[in-house]
Amino acid sequence: MPAAPHNVAFRAKLGFVVAAASAAILFGASSADGGHWRDAARMPLPRTEDGVGELGGLIYVVGGFGGGDFGERSVQAYDAKSDVWKVLAPLPQGLNHAGVAGYNGKLYVFGGFADSGGATARCEAYDPTSDRWRAIAPMPTKRGAPAVAVLDGKIHVVGGNDGSSLTAHEVYDPASNTWSARKALPVGRDHMGLVAIGGKLYALAGRIDTHAHNTDFNDEYDPVSNSWRERARMPTRRSGVAAVAYSGRALVIGGELPGGVFVDNEAYDPKTDSWSSLAPLPAGRHGTGAAVVGDKLYLPAGGAVEGGGRPTDTMWVFSL
Repeated sequence: MPAAPHNVAFRAKLGFVVAAASAAILFGASSADGGHWRDAARMPLPRTEDGVGELGGLIYVVGGFGGGDFGERSVQAYDAKSDVWKVLAPLPQGLNHAGVAGYNGKLYVFGGFADSGGATARCEAYDPTSDRWRAIAPMPTKRGAPAVAVLDGKIHVVGGNDGSSLTAHEVYDPASNTWSARKALPVGRDHMGLVAIGGKLYALAGRIDTHAHNTDFNDEYDPVSNSWRERARMPTRRSGVAAVAYSGRALVIGGELPGGVFVDNEAYDPKTDSWSSLAPLPAGRHGTGAAVVGDKLYLPAGGAVEGGGRPTDTMWVFSL
């Protein structure tokens, strides 16, 4: 049966997912083709609703809920080679739900919800050589919970929320410090994933206004034609996910729904337009991101319960 059109899909009744059901797999256990998870060094400060990005072999965890000396200004970096964390220069302003991407020697932070309240259009760039932040051109559209990915030397910022879910698709050019608009999402959503594979973008999962309206959407963006098209829907509707390109596939990990969090780890293969299930998380997580260094996928922090509570300090490492 063909997938329901985007504009009615969220109306379907949502079944409650018991995340603990598949969490019974022992930590570190592996399957023949599903990969396995292991524990790595704990973070200095627990976080949730943070942003995650990779730059130069370091995995950065930016802002988010969790307290500590800097509150939502906190910036932490993990060295995948040495299994060591360090705390870096804090953000100029506290943020949660910010979009983060590393590119060409700089770490970029886009929007988010300011700790003083409300969505922001403010953007920052971090220079790891000087451990300093500087403001860059603000986004045309203020928003929190956007999805971010690098494609062909530019940074795409898609969706987000400013009181309601947004369709905005804006592209930042680091070389000129300028923004331009691209084709908007077919349906506005936030708390989704955005992954670049094979010269295209994949906007995955997310919610329409609230996590009571989670989606299973998988939209492919072609920069040549500046157009979106639907691809195979996800097996599981969810939002607050971590999403990243790994081993030629887009992995969508964790997430939340009313009353619970997900352990699910599902992989999309653009070549076959199909989904498969991989080893689930050791426990449910949402509100964080994932990054890849070498042949390993890293998932730091995240919330252990629905909403902004129970931030964690775990670093979990996935490999096939």
